[in-house]
Amino acid sequence: MNNNISLDGRTMVGVTNTDDGEVSGDTKFHFEQDGERIYAHYEGGDVVDGHLVGTVEGNHWDIRYTQINRNHETATGHSVGVIEVLEDGRLRVEDEWKWESQRGSGETVLEEIK
Repeated sequence: MNNNISLDGRTMVGVTNTDDGEVSGDTKFHFEQDGERIYAHYEGGDVVDGHLVGTVEGNHWDIRYTQINRNHETATGHSVGVIEVLEDGRLRVEDEWKWESQRGSGETVLEEIK
């Protein structure tokens, strides 16, 4: 990722996820970025309310997230991801995550929607 590319103001959705995850194609992430710090609010599908904070260095992110699902269960976790720019200029993130508050881990792919 080029240093002048930012997640700020971008919206992404889950494209793929492993079984232990709750993010889906109905989950929308709304990003803000301030320098190397990133923030997002996300919701949709099984996620009623979620928030993430983290850092970006080059084309890698390192984030922590907390969320509540439709069953009123809260969960927290950590992930690292690789950000790439697609041919059409949209962003894609391949993210490896692990729950910290429960069992489970996996991989999620997020892609920007216009």
